[in-house]
Amino acid sequence: MPIILVTNDDGYGSEGIHVLANALARVGDVTIVAPTSESSAIGHALTLRRPLRLEQVGDRTYSVDGTPTDCVNVAIAQVFKRLPDLVVSGINKGWNLGDDVTYSGTVSGALEGALLGVPAIAVSLRQTRGAYDFSYAADVAATLAEGMLARPLPSRTFLNVNVPKGQPKGWRVTVQASRNHITSVAERHDPQERPYYWLEEGQTEWHPHERSDYQTVRDGYVSITPLQPDLTAHSVLGAVEELFPAKELETR
Repeated sequence: MPIILVTNDDGYGSEGIHVLANALARVGDVTIVAPTSESSAIGHALTLRRPLRLEQVGDRTYSVDGTPTDCVNVAIAQVFKRLPDLVVSGINKGWNLGDDVTYSGTVSGALEGALLGVPAIAVSLRQTRGAYDFSYAADVAATLAEGMLARPLPSRTFLNVNVPKGQPKGWRVTVQASRNHITSVAERHDPQERPYYWLEEGQTEWHPHERSDYQTVRDGYVSITPLQPDLTAHSVLGAVEELFPAKELETR
C-alpha cells in the first residue's frame, strides 16, 4: 500500500489530524509526524539553530519539537528512511486562502513535500465557534489522495484545499484570491510600563473574482487550488529585461 505522511501546524494532539489520518487509512499506510505544539502562521520555517527532538507518542504517531517543515524532513530521514508516496497536511482549524498561504504552516508542510518530489495536499476547514466537524474535509482529502496517487500532478506542484463549514455543495478548481491587506501593530505596555507590540488583522478587503478560492468557499464549495513553489513573475520577465537589459560587466 502507498506510504502516507500526515502532518499539520496545530500539533500532533489536534483532533483534525487524527480524523484526517483515519480517513486516509483507506488509501494507504498512514503515519503522523507533527509538531509537539501549535506552530500556526510559521510559514516555511526550518529550525537550524537548535537540535530537534523526535518522540513516538502513539501507534504510528510521532512528535517533533519544531515546525511542519521540520516534521516532513525528520519523518523522511528518520521515520521512513525513504520518501513517502504522499504528504497530507491538516486538517487546519481555519482557512488558508489567497495570500495567506505564504504564512501558513499547514500549506508549508505540503510545500516541503512538493519540493522533495512527493505529491502533497494541504487541507484547511473554516474556523468556527465551538466543536469542529472534520468529517467532510477528511473525506474530501481521502478522495483527492486516491486521485493524486493514481495520477500524480506534475513535479513540484501540490494542492491547497479549503473546505466550508458543514456539508459542501461540491468542489471547484480555483485560483488564489488577492486582497488589500493592512496589518495593525498595536502598542501596549507591561506592568513596568515597557512597550510591547501585538500584530493584529487591521483591514482585509478581498478582490472580487468568481473563480477565486475565497469566493468558492464562501459559496459553499470546496476550493482546490494547485500551487507551486516557483514565485517567478513570468509575465513580468520582458518588462524587467527592457528596464535592465542583459549586460556584461568588466572584470576588475
